[in-house]
Amino acid sequence: RDVWNPKITSPTSSTVWRKGSVVTVTWDTSDAPRYPTNIQGKIYLGHMHDGETNEHLDISHPLAESVDLTRGSAQVTVPSSNSVSPGADYIIVLMGDSGNHSPKFAI
Repeated sequence: RDVWNPKITSPTSSTVWRKGSVVTVTWDTSDAPRYPTNIQGKIYLGHMHDGETNEHLDISHPLAESVDLTRGSAQVTVPSSNSVSPGADYIIVLMGDSGNHSPKFAI
């Protein structure tokens, strides 16, 4: 079995999500190992301020759970709570075999 770190292809740095909307998160499956260690993943929303390495993930509220990483995409609902303020420093993190985050994007 192999550890796999798929590249997130959407959202991109030019993406803008609206609170409460349903969006699709995508990742590249072309380099998937034949026998990945774990194909079940979770998708988290986080944010990274310039110069920081901390992803500030909302671990308590995953956007999606039990995601089949070999599918290459999952639909999620953008949180509409007050904890999500408009900004351009949001990231998506795909966890399963190992964590991988998207470029920063806006909500």
